[in-house]
Parts: sequence; structure tokens; C-alpha cells
Amino acid sequence: MKTKKLSEESLKHLIKTTQTNCHIADARHAGDFTLCVYLMKMREMYRWEQKASFNNVIEVDDVGDWLTSREELWDELEEQDYLPLEIEGQSFEAFDNEKINALLNPKGLIYSAGLGIRCRPHFFIGDLKQHYQRDGIDIFISTREYARDMAAPPAMMQGNLVFIRNESLRRMLWEKVEEWRMSPIDSPLGRAVAAYDFEGNVELALDKMADVESALIIEHEVGEVQAGKLLGDQQWNEMLNTLPRSAAEIMLRAIRDNLADSLTTLNKLLETDSPASIHFYFGSLTAMRKKLSPQLRASYESWYQSGNPSAIAEHIEVSRQHWERIGKACLQLFSEQGKEATGDIEKLVEKNIL
Repeated sequence: MKTKKLSEESLKHLIKTTQTNCHIADARHAGDFTLCVYLMKMREMYRWEQKASFNNVIEVDDVGDWLTSREELWDELEEQDYLPLEIEGQSFEAFDNEKINALLNPKGLIYSAGLGIRCRPHFFIGDLKQHYQRDGIDIFISTREYARDMAAPPAMMQGNLVFIRNESLRRMLWEKVEEWRMSPIDSPLGRAVAAYDFEGNVELALDKMADVESALIIEHEVGEVQAGKLLGDQQWNEMLNTLPRSAAEIMLRAIRDNLADSLTTLNKLLETDSPASIHFYFGSLTAMRKKLSPQLRASYESWYQSGNPSAIAEHIEVSRQHWERIGKACLQLFSEQGKEATGDIEKLVEKNIL
């Protein structure tokens, strides 16, 4: 028998509580962004709240009063604790995903609370589009979002749970398009953008781009789970949470991303055989990932010049072995030195650029 949906009153209360927790997280962590990124994130948060189309240009004047009001709200909430969620007479801690989703998933909803970069909490609630298992991993795909924070990562991995947020994916892709438009030079990202008709119909172009890229994002998150099994999730997370903010932290995240992609994403990228996706993948690599993996970038240039993906294919296994070895070496340094390992981790990684 089909489970009844939440009542309108219960859903509104759940959304309000989740959004309040999003505001608290934003209040505590908005300063983690550079000013440029902060303003872009807030502009897109404004667009989401106003339900404005991506075809609409959001001007600075449109956001000014709203931004002032939001920062005043943050001042009020910054010191508050995250609120528990009340659902059908039951109370749940904000990070109790398993119990909350056991109640919400049959009602067509999905909830997630987790920690991102620098232990920044992320919360969201949305419509559940699909749930399936792959190799013991539960993959949840959401569509419309009812509550979200300003960062809104399009994918999150927690243990053997993977959350793919299609609405946030579209917004992330739009931010990439806007990023390129601010400096429209010939680049992998620009080549990816050029493959879609953003000049003609932004919404349709984003839909098409998201359809293609969502499969690769799933692969990356599955790769993250597999990387966690190779490295030891508990020890790895302890290392990230213990080490001070430093280049070492950024390096460690890049190492795990590189390992994850060598396990799943790069093979899927070649299997898909979509030039736009290959351009987008390499155009979206972080500065640290590009710094640590010059051979990977060289393999892209080889493919771009020749159309032959063999250089990328040949790099995959080399990358997997290398980053697994370096990741475990970093863990060993941490087990020996604790938070004092920061400098030695940075030296180790600098000497093992691939």
C-alpha cells in the first residue's frame, strides 16, 4: 500500500526547520569563500529563492537589499545550535539521515545533512526522483529542492550513501558558464560551453548539459566510495578533520578526487565518448588537481590535438596506483605525527606530482 504524503502543514514546518539550519550553516561559513565567489553564490541563492529563470539577468541592484537582510539574519543565527527535525510527532537530530529518510523516502522526499570542505555542514530537502543500488551503494537522485544552503553541492557522499541533486547540478553548471563568460578565452571550459546553445535557450542548454554530466557525477561519487574503502574512510576523515587549514588539506582532497576518478570517472568519460563532457571534465579541474596532475592535463591536450583518447586511457591505471600509494603514505605520516604532519604531507605531495 502506498504511503501517504506528508500533510501540507508538516511539510512546511520541515522545510522551515531545514532552511533555518541552512541559514545557520551559511552564517558560520560564508566567510570561507573569496568575495567574488561569495557574491556569485549569493546571486544564485537569490535567483533560487525568487524562482527566477536562468534567462533572467540578475543585477547587483536586485540583490542589494536582499543581501543586507540576509546578512542581518545570519548575525542573529550564527551562535544558534542546529535545530532538530520534527516529523509526524517524532524528533530527529539534524544529521540523522538514515532515520529521517526512512520516514521521508516512501513519501517521495529526500533529506541530507553532511559535512563538506572544512567541515562545512550542508543541508537540503527535495523531491526524490529515483533511488537505486549499485555495488552496495545507495544512490538517491533528487529534483526540485525546498530548502538548501548557499553552497549547495550537486553531489554528496556519506559512507555508502550517494546523493545527486539535479537542481543544484544545473545551478553549478550555470555558475561554470558564468565563470567562463567573465573571461571568454579558448579553454576546455569554453569548448564545453560552446557545445550547447546557451545563446539561444539557457534553460534547454542546461537541461541537456545536466543530463550528460549527471552520469559522470554519479561515477565520481561511486569512485569516492571505492577510494574510501582503499584508503580507510574513518582514518582519512579523521586526518582531514584534525589537520589545520593548510595547503595539505587542499592537497589531500585533490589526491582523493584523483584516485576516485581513476577508479570510475575517467573510464566512464571515455566510454561515453562525448567531446563536450571531456572538455567539461578537464575545464572543471581545480587548480590543485591540475598542479598535482600535469600528465593528466597533457593527456587531454593530446586527445584535443589528435582526437585519439589513448593518452587518457593509458594514464588511468598509472594514476590509480600513484594516488593510492601517496594517499596511504599521507595517512602513515598522520598516524605518526598527528596534526604536526602538515608540513611533511605537503613536502611528500610536492615531491610526487604526477
